[in-house]
Amino acid sequence: MTSGAVDAARNILTGLHEVMASRQHAQAKLNTVVEVIGESLHSEVCSIYLLREGMLELFATRGLAQEAVHVTRLAIGEGLVGTIAEKIETLNLAEAAAHPDFSYRPETGEEKFHSFAGVPIVRRERAVGVLGVQHVERRRYEEVEIEALQTVAMVLSELITNAGLIDDDYAASLDPTHNAPEQLRGLPLVKGLAQGTAVYHQPRVTIEHIVAQDTEAERQRVILAFDKMREQIDRMAGQAEFGVGGEHEEVLETYRMFAYDEGWTRRINEAIDSGLTAEAAIERVQQRTRMRMRQIDDALLADRMHDLEDLANRLLRIVSGQIGTAASLGLRNDAILIARNLGPAELLEYDKRRLKGVVLEEGSLTSHVVIVARAMGIPVLGRVRGLRGYVREGDTLLLDAEQGMATVRPSPGAIEAFEARFAKNREKQAVYASMRDVEPVTKDGTRIQVRINAGLRDDIANLSLTGADGIGLFRTEFQFLVSATLPARERQTRLYRDVLDAAGSKPVVFRTVDIGGDKTLPYLRHDDGEGEENPAMGWRALRVALEREGLLKVQARALLEAAGGRELNVMFPLVAEPWEFDEAKAVFEGQLAYLRKTKRMLPEAIRYGVMLEVPALAEQLDILAPKISFLSIGTNDLTQFLFAADRSNPKLAERYDWLSPAILRFLRRVVTSLEGSNVDIGVCGEMGGRRLEALALLGLGIHRLSITPASVGRIKDLVGKTDLGEIETAMRGWLAEPPANLRETMHAWASARGLLTD
Repeated sequence: MTSGAVDAARNILTGLHEVMASRQHAQAKLNTVVEVIGESLHSEVCSIYLLREGMLELFATRGLAQEAVHVTRLAIGEGLVGTIAEKIETLNLAEAAAHPDFSYRPETGEEKFHSFAGVPIVRRERAVGVLGVQHVERRRYEEVEIEALQTVAMVLSELITNAGLIDDDYAASLDPTHNAPEQLRGLPLVKGLAQGTAVYHQPRVTIEHIVAQDTEAERQRVILAFDKMREQIDRMAGQAEFGVGGEHEEVLETYRMFAYDEGWTRRINEAIDSGLTAEAAIERVQQRTRMRMRQIDDALLADRMHDLEDLANRLLRIVSGQIGTAASLGLRNDAILIARNLGPAELLEYDKRRLKGVVLEEGSLTSHVVIVARAMGIPVLGRVRGLRGYVREGDTLLLDAEQGMATVRPSPGAIEAFEARFAKNREKQAVYASMRDVEPVTKDGTRIQVRINAGLRDDIANLSLTGADGIGLFRTEFQFLVSATLPARERQTRLYRDVLDAAGSKPVVFRTVDIGGDKTLPYLRHDDGEGEENPAMGWRALRVALEREGLLKVQARALLEAAGGRELNVMFPLVAEPWEFDEAKAVFEGQLAYLRKTKRMLPEAIRYGVMLEVPALAEQLDILAPKISFLSIGTNDLTQFLFAADRSNPKLAERYDWLSPAILRFLRRVVTSLEGSNVDIGVCGEMGGRRLEALALLGLGIHRLSITPASVGRIKDLVGKTDLGEIETAMRGWLAEPPANLRETMHAWASARGLLTD
């Protein structure tokens, strides 16, 4: 802005403030407002259109015929004024009649005016009116004049709302670009159904004061906010999570570029010079950015503009002091959380009784928040492009993370259909919940062990709720993922002891920490494996623990102390060769010797086991079997390794079938190789929680399943209806001569016996 434009804007703001603070009635105020704006900008015409009953109505004018006031009305999208409101963009025309959207209204007497400039009056990202100026001479308005108009329109939106000149809620409900139902597509990260109102993880800041009392004081507030924001960005750069190259580094560099961009800071300072408060100045520049975003076709450039929007929101929160997330404010109703991305610790801050689902603009199948959300039973939909452009705070949302879809502002019919489907699901769950005290015994009398997977202290309540036989997999890394620093031994001991206390006489299998690879921790850096192209198959789990022996030693001691006087079941993940098991066990035995020497209470017994996820281990089970008490097959990782199919890749995630003869033959070979040994064999993973897949596992001779708590009832129900001898015989036949489609064959076989009630 030039000094002339700044002065004009400041004069207008001062005049508007005085007008709206006066005791005049609403119409008289608007009549004065157009005179103030027109005189300050030396404009022959100044008009204000406001949204009323779905139409843009001429509310006040200087220069056009007064008889047209409250008579001239334009639909959204009609004429130049309607186009500005529909597209929320500025028009600057030397010859208005030459524009294809021009609509002549004879009652206004505007035929003698040639040039036209108009800006939207925006309220909460929605157009509630239009401010326009016109001249007789043909000319394009200078950029400084347009900026002055935009600044005035921003202030005008607040003033007319506060004066009750528009019904903001009613205007919003009539906004065609934001009221229609929208179906958003994304990637299902945690499957499930949910219904609730949209809540932004980082709520939009409400700007209460627009006009500055002390310009210099506002400038200092912005300077301090910029310093704080830049510190935050630079601190992020020092974290391992952002220092490994690839997308994170690219995002961070974009953030830094904007954070230190002189043009951005200059525009905010110019807005302050015009008389705005720090918050209003940031919002003013943000509005301009949004208008530019709507005109950008280039996807990469649009993403960069989204980054600037994020950064502006961060700056706005800092300068206003409204830094808290929606979790700190508390959820009032059933909520669907909206965010660009989310950390696991941030998710755990929310009230689980109110939080029903999460929709992310980013997110991946292996992100930390997804791992925790899956354990919490909260459906998550990710990779929803343009999410925040379609969803408003408080919108009704139907989340279908089974089909990869979220419906925003659904119709009554859509809500009714969704609720019917939801009710059907609840009925099934109620039937399964009634089986809590039912033991899973097959029709021919074989007792099957049905345990749950867990990772959080709160998960232990599911033991009594489901009647499960124990915890077949306690993921100890959750405590590491949600912690800002490496959890101290005392903290680890306390968690493990609490879990054992809550489980009582039921067994708990603790898996040693599975971090690294696709579960990077910002506080745990290592030189090898950083930025690796396939982290799921890389430097992770036991490989990291053996390299960082101190990490495993601390965990070993914590587990041994927590299990004093009780049985300890400990399982090592991602074992590829027997020597890895030997080294891991030696760490535990070393800590056991230390505790014995210091006269500490020791576990009554220690059962060591491994997870079979790496196919190579299957070739050496004869060497390993005499050393272990149990073996758990991790079907999620095993499947991707067998098929060379990364499950975090959406194109491959559903491509390879658990009921493929390749998988089932491999599992049968593992079971056969352990026959006659004392090794207890089971399955940990999603495969065991699906009825048809669980039936196949039973047919292979696997009698211990560890699954999500939500699946326990349905698997108990399946076990009670299954004749074990019959499915074992059928499975032998299918694997000897596999049918063209084993899934379809098994489905028909199970349906004929009433085994598939889902």
